[in-house]
Amino acid sequence: MSQLTVTHLRRERLTLLGRRAVWRLAGGVLVLWAVATLTFFALRLMPGDPVLAILGGPSANPTAETIAEATREYGLDKPLAVQYVLYLGRLVQGDLGVSYSQHMPVTGVLADQSWATLQLTFTSLLLAWLLVMVLTVLTAGRRRWVANLASLAETFAAALPHFWLGILLLSVFAFGLRWFPPAGSDGWRTLVLPAVALAIPLAGFIAQVTRESLELTLEQPFVLTARTRGLSDTAVRFKHALRHAVLPGISLSGWAIGALISGAVVIEVIFSRKGLGRQLYQAVQAQDLPLTIGISLVVAAVYVLANILIDLLYLWVDPRQQGKTA
Repeated sequence: MSQLTVTHLRRERLTLLGRRAVWRLAGGVLVLWAVATLTFFALRLMPGDPVLAILGGPSANPTAETIAEATREYGLDKPLAVQYVLYLGRLVQGDLGVSYSQHMPVTGVLADQSWATLQLTFTSLLLAWLLVMVLTVLTAGRRRWVANLASLAETFAAALPHFWLGILLLSVFAFGLRWFPPAGSDGWRTLVLPAVALAIPLAGFIAQVTRESLELTLEQPFVLTARTRGLSDTAVRFKHALRHAVLPGISLSGWAIGALISGAVVIEVIFSRKGLGRQLYQAVQAQDLPLTIGISLVVAAVYVLANILIDLLYLWVDPRQQGKTA
């Protein structure tokens, strides 16, 4: 194959990837609009008066004049449809408003809290994949009792609730052995237990899919050919079989990021960590509409971008899929 042909194929491949990314981004914009819309109307339909939340809650005992002034200031005296249109207009301009409960711009709250959640999410994802690699590559296609024992461990791990596992880890490794701090967000030691609590159930789920795919891949002719060339079993598994076996797991990683961010809501509360999950929990309780929608949009944007990257990575690892999706 000539150099010119190789260059043309690479250019065509990048063009297909770019086209796929544009379509995915367009779909992502629709997802963000849907998230903003559903969150807006869901919070408006919740019982309670958002004006009281703005003024500090019922315990603040605001006067009728103060309530009326706050209602006009925040546009809550306008019809719901008008409030919705005005809010969408501000969103398009990048204005997420001011948090009712914290009395500061929502963008400031997001800037302060996002890194902790993203750090926890991607650390948990990397740890989950490390566990998947170790468990599946070392046990798939081995003796039946080894594979059955590993499969049982994966099923058990996938069924563990995040909150229960988090409390267990706190009891044993924080309060019992005192190896790690029970709360906080400063330093890598505060990240270990929350990341493990999120990673273990996810690893069990992804490992179940990866194991089945790896066992099927190990029976393919190209794997047998690699063995006949004298390659070691470890080399065959990592260099040849693994690339094909991880494709189902890669496609699940986009969903996994969304699941990890959802699990972070509980984990951040249990471990008293900074983060969007804990802030979202408090914002919903306080009926803080701007902050709730802002966090929801950030989470949705991360989920959309992660899925786009995972989709492109899937096509890059397995170019055969490009012909099916072009």
